[in-house]
Amino acid sequence: MQLLDAHRRAMAEFDARVGRIGDDQWDAPTPCTRWSVRDLLGHLVSEQLWAPWLLDGATLDEVGDRFDGDVLGADPVGAWREAAAAARRAWDEPGATNGEVNVTGGVIPAQDYGWQMTLDLAVHAWDLARGIGADDRLDPALVTAVHIVFAPQIPAWADMGIFALPRPVAADADEQAKLLALLGRS
Repeated sequence: MQLLDAHRRAMAEFDARVGRIGDDQWDAPTPCTRWSVRDLLGHLVSEQLWAPWLLDGATLDEVGDRFDGDVLGADPVGAWREAAAAARRAWDEPGATNGEVNVTGGVIPAQDYGWQMTLDLAVHAWDLARGIGADDRLDPALVTAVHIVFAPQIPAWADMGIFALPRPVAADADEQAKLLALLGRS
């Protein structure tokens, strides 16, 4: 699966769960132990807000603190939909995946940034589903693509605190369970 197709599918997976958040679920816990449903959505909205800037060549200093604080406001679902639409437009620009972007760790290929965003959308779609009690099965083709790209990289991230430490998983587990276990989820 190509990056833009995977990213589009991951965004759709997350968006489907956002549309199911009940009015009484914003403070519900998620598998991300530090984050409630609202916190998790805020994280993903912030990431989507950054994407157009970074894909357009902005540095972290140029973006500055414009997306710090509460990016959800009084309409969290609307904030997600606006940020996701802007990010989607940026990713769909001709050549968007050909350049480089500035991220916290330095300058990386836009392809790598896109795969990181895809992973984050996919795993957090699962987290959000668990937090709101929705269906947590992800698109199998998306899971396979993300697993293939990241399985070799994730063990090197163990000390970075990006995800929880990998968990054991049965050898006969399905690919989604294997991917989630690599990311410290069960």
